[in-house]
This record gives sequence, structure tokens and C-alpha cells, in this order.
Amino acid sequence: MAVEPWDLRGRVALVTGAGRGLGRAFAERLAARGCAVGMHGLREDGPAEYREGTTLSAAAAEVGRTYAVPTLRVLGDLTRGDEVERVVGSVEATLGPLDILVHNAGGDIAAAGGKPDPNDAVAIAEVDIRAVLDRNLLSTILVCRRVAAAMMARRAGRILTISSTAAFRGRTQGAIYATAKAGVVHYTRCLADQLRPYGINVNSLAPGEARTGRFLGTRAVDPARLVTEGTLDRIATVDEVARLVELFAGPLGAFVSGQVLRVDGAAQCWPG
Repeated sequence: MAVEPWDLRGRVALVTGAGRGLGRAFAERLAARGCAVGMHGLREDGPAEYREGTTLSAAAAEVGRTYAVPTLRVLGDLTRGDEVERVVGSVEATLGPLDILVHNAGGDIAAAGGKPDPNDAVAIAEVDIRAVLDRNLLSTILVCRRVAAAMMARRAGRILTISSTAAFRGRTQGAIYATAKAGVVHYTRCLADQLRPYGINVNSLAPGEARTGRFLGTRAVDPARLVTEGTLDRIATVDEVARLVELFAGPLGAFVSGQVLRVDGAAQCWPG
């Protein structure tokens, strides 16, 4: 019998950091394929920070209405184990057991601080070091650990972490962020090996530069790199990154696990 490659009807997903940018696009992609989606955010007004919406509640309602699927808005600090339990538990209680996790929460700590790279290897303050590591690496470990435990009992599930090409090359003033994302990559590979006997796929998506509101709002961008065709030496559209979630979440990804996929138009072409 033929398998519909993108059909996710009847599945339940949790997308963290889903209020804006790539996270919102991941949630929309899953919803468009029939998936019920829990949309997590750290702050209710997060979508407004870079004019990508108003509130997380409004974003979740719009996704549900547009794609005719159940959605749930849930706030929480994923660097705390008790908050992780509450967030995941709320989605499970409202939408059902999780089939798919897309852990997108994290990123640079200066969402509205006017300093897009607070990761200088020498000058960064200890409090900022902890914030970058906790929001990126610690949250990944805590969320994946909680979700994996439930998936192991069912012997099925898909986990996708969102890392970064920074994990493979670093940046002049991005040492701490690159270190955190490198940890996410290695943790993902180790988790894939551990969960293999349970039939749970674990992979990581590693975007390069993408045209999110945050990216465009925190740095000067060469207009020549905002073209959409004729060259791969450009900045990716949000959709060019987000569409890959369907591969990892759907039937075409059934035997793909332990992989890290760069989405950067060949900006990096070496193993890592």
C-alpha cells in the first residue's frame, strides 16, 4: 500500500519556541499536515519583539484556525525541570501523548537587548555564559529527557532538535553559543543511539542564516543576499528551513536517525 509521505493526521506535536521565527514556521508546517500542535513560548508577548505577531495565544489560535487542527499555547521556562514537566504534561493532558517533539527553544540571549552576539569568548559575563548554555543545551537535555521517557513506554516517536551551523565552525564572538549548539549536536547523536532499540528517531536540524524577524532586526544585511533564486550564496527563507521538519516527522523519515542536517546552501561542505 502506498504511504502518503506528508500525512500527519492524528499525530500530536510539541514545538518549543514556537511564537515566532522558525519555531512558528515549524508549528505551521506540522499543522498543515494535520498534526495537533502544542506551541510553547517563554513569554506571552514574544511574537511582538520583532513584529512577527502579537502574542503566543494569538499565534496558537491562528494556526489552529488556519489549518483546522487543535492547538495549545503553553508558557514556561525550559531551563527548569519543574517547568518542563508542567509544559509537557499540559500538552499531553490536552492534546494527547506526544508523537513528535521539535525542540527549537534557545538561541542568543539578547532578544531585545540590542547586542546580537553576547558570546565573546573573553568578555562575556558569567551570568550570560550560564544563560546561553542553559537556554540552548540544558533545555534540550531536560525537554528531550522528559519526552523520551514517555515515548519509550510507547516504543515510538520522533525527536528533532534545532542546533546551528555555528556548532561546526564557531564565530569570532560566538564561542559560547557555538559551544552550546555543539553540545546539542552531540547530545542528539547520543540520544539517537540510546533510543534506537525503542524505535524512536532522533535527529537535529542545523540552520545557517535565515530570514527571521530576529535575524533581520539585529544586524545589517546585504540586500544582494536577500534574493530567492539564481544562487545559493544567500540567506535562507524561513520556509526553506521549516519544510525539512516534514521529512523528519513524517513517513519518509522512518529509518533516519542520529543525523544532523545543515540547511545553509553549502556554506559549509566539510564533515562534522
